[in-house]
Amino acid sequence: MKQLLQWTIIIPILSWALLFSGLIKDSSIFQIAASILLILSVMSAVHHSEIIAERVGEPYGTIILAISITVIEVSIIVSLMLSEGSEAASLARDTVYAATMLILNGIIGLCLLIGSIKHYEQNFSTSSVTIGLVSLISIIVFTLVFPTFTESVHGSYYSTPQLIFASIACLVIYGSFLFAQTKGYRQYFLTNGTNEDESKTHPIEINNKTFYTSLVFLLVSLGIVVLLAKTLSPTIETIIIGYNLPKSLVGVIIAIIILLPEAIAAIIAARKNRLQTSLNLALGSALASIGLTIPSVATVCIIMGMPIVLGLDIKSIVLLALSVFTVMLSLSKGKSNIVYGVVLLVNLFAFMFLMIYP
Repeated sequence: MKQLLQWTIIIPILSWALLFSGLIKDSSIFQIAASILLILSVMSAVHHSEIIAERVGEPYGTIILAISITVIEVSIIVSLMLSEGSEAASLARDTVYAATMLILNGIIGLCLLIGSIKHYEQNFSTSSVTIGLVSLISIIVFTLVFPTFTESVHGSYYSTPQLIFASIACLVIYGSFLFAQTKGYRQYFLTNGTNEDESKTHPIEINNKTFYTSLVFLLVSLGIVVLLAKTLSPTIETIIIGYNLPKSLVGVIIAIIILLPEAIAAIIAARKNRLQTSLNLALGSALASIGLTIPSVATVCIIMGMPIVLGLDIKSIVLLALSVFTVMLSLSKGKSNIVYGVVLLVNLFAFMFLMIYP
């Protein structure tokens, strides 16, 4: 009974009840409540996926967690694309681009800044960072840069064969990274120190009842996240358009919702002097956000015959290149610095500012 009274179980149930009540569309108060429940349901889904991940062990635990987050992202993107048609053709690109910028500049920037303020200087493995960044850069170019310059189709589109190739390339690269992180080069990604032992993060043994409860409520949480996001999306778009803001901000909002649990976990780890864990979370999330989302969305678009815009404009490519280059330099020495965190956060503010004032 005590387990059933946990907030990670109560929140999804309340969210489903609010959705079926039909009150969300008629009241701004209930829309605000639904927004709060949406964010909490995302955190609930991640919590349950972490319990499942701990029970099944690596590498399956990492795969389950990554797939859980990707299911949220893909489901929201696809549901909005199906409901809005060609008007949402660029939603996948906007969401993935926003997620990448938020991770590289926001999450990593905050971790470096907060960690440096509290601990002055923190160490991490340059080998793990190099593996993550090499994989990320290749995936970014294949998905967000090349479509702008290809000639088979006019505009920022891939032809169907090009889209299939890019999707396969993403999966191969992400699979290689996952193998390195969990098997081949796992020692590079481990946090050093007795107080940083990953095996001691969750000392409580996961019994069968807890495992199956988390399995059920992971599905329950994922389902309500998708439905609430789809229900609230017209309101979000109306607010954005009402303030004469670019529609691409919808992708930023979706990315923020998806990345919130990882961001909180990464920042907490940095405060506890576990920057390696923070970087593992950040770079792993960035790779999963692109490497799994784009192939999934591309598959749906090919089957349904829907258009998908992937290529960024020149200004966005320059901002993305600046972010990647800055992160590479910031993480090249294996030691943190408060200046690195400040510069990355300035890059994030520039991204937001130039989106609103292009």
